[in-house]
Amino acid sequence: MANLRDIRNRIESVKNTRQITKAMKMVAAAKLRKAQNRIIATRPYAAKMKEIVARLVNDASEEYQLLRKPETTDEVLLIIISSDRGLCGAFNNNLFKMVEKTIEEDYLKYKKEGTLSLVCVGRKAIKHFGKRNYNIVAEYPNFFDEVKFPKVSAIMRKVIRQFNDGEYDEVKIAYNEFKSVIAQNRIVESVLPIEPESLVKEDKEIGAQKEYIYEPDVDEILKRLLPSHLNLQLWKAILESNAAEQGARMTAMDNATENANELQEDLELEYNRARQTAITTEISEIISGAQALEDA
Repeated sequence: MANLRDIRNRIESVKNTRQITKAMKMVAAAKLRKAQNRIIATRPYAAKMKEIVARLVNDASEEYQLLRKPETTDEVLLIIISSDRGLCGAFNNNLFKMVEKTIEEDYLKYKKEGTLSLVCVGRKAIKHFGKRNYNIVAEYPNFFDEVKFPKVSAIMRKVIRQFNDGEYDEVKIAYNEFKSVIAQNRIVESVLPIEPESLVKEDKEIGAQKEYIYEPDVDEILKRLLPSHLNLQLWKAILESNAAEQGARMTAMDNATENANELQEDLELEYNRARQTAITTEISEIISGAQALEDA
């Protein structure tokens, strides 16, 4: 059994750890409220943008490079959004497992041929996939220190330019979607080429009810809105991931605090037992010594 000093030191260590995890929980809760407000405000805007693009695609007379599906897929780009820091439970690992499963099922040939490229947003994704010899073409560490739209749109503008130049035939994005404080949905969705069928399908009923007159014209508006739609799609994924990360960290730190409380109670119980045992032993030794003196 550990001596009393060792147990006291462990109790103090657990108390210090509990203070840290409790503080981190409070910080994560404050960041979560801010991130949650941003994503709640963004979702209706993103949905309306998608609806407008659906109408325009349905009425457009021209073909656009961003809508055109290539005859063969030779180069694939995967944008992976992780966190910069840990202590958020299985937030990153679950996403990475899903990404690797998707690659094994759908893009194993491209991985072996070296035609699968990754854009990693967040230090955890950079570290994870860098160790596994994936072809990382762009890295964005410490991205979530300051989440701003210009940073996100810069990434998407580069991807759009590469897609238009034929460097990539397909672009997908992987991220954690915020569902609740204790749950996230892991999403791997297509970004480019934009699939007109899915957009029109979502807006089919509304489009049949209303007609619009566009100024200057459908094609000119669509030409401007398609890049904006893609920027917003990546922006929404970044905000979703940020909110999901804070929720996961808040839950993980809450669990860690509860575990520290339980461990402290167990250690205090062990300390009291050890202390009682030591006192009993000392009393027994004193009585034995006194008895020995009387017998002498």
